[in-house]
Amino acid sequence: MSTKRLYKIVFANQSKVYELFAKSVSSSDLYGFIRVGELSFEAGGVVVDPTEERMKEEFGNTDALHLPMHSIVRVEEVKERGAAKIRDSVAGEKVVPFQIGPTPR
Repeated sequence: MSTKRLYKIVFANQSKVYELFAKSVSSSDLYGFIRVGELSFEAGGVVVDPTEERMKEEFGNTDALHLPMHSIVRVEEVKERGAAKIRDSVAGEKVVPFQIGPTPR
């Protein structure tokens, strides 16, 4: 019985910290990079997460990401998939890509 591996990858990108899930993580053929393949996104449901939709839009057609080693914060092997997140790298707060309503002061 083979178990499917699932990885949570946390990496820095343009003053944001991304958390996404993939089925494959390995050394890249590009020196100094890590290859992240078979990205996993939540299936469309009744409730739509704007962060998940933004990630699908940004990475949906991507076969593999080649991330610089220095941008990777953590790689975890997990049992089940969680929510993909984009956080502000300084404040650590979740970034909502399309904020509706007035901005708090």
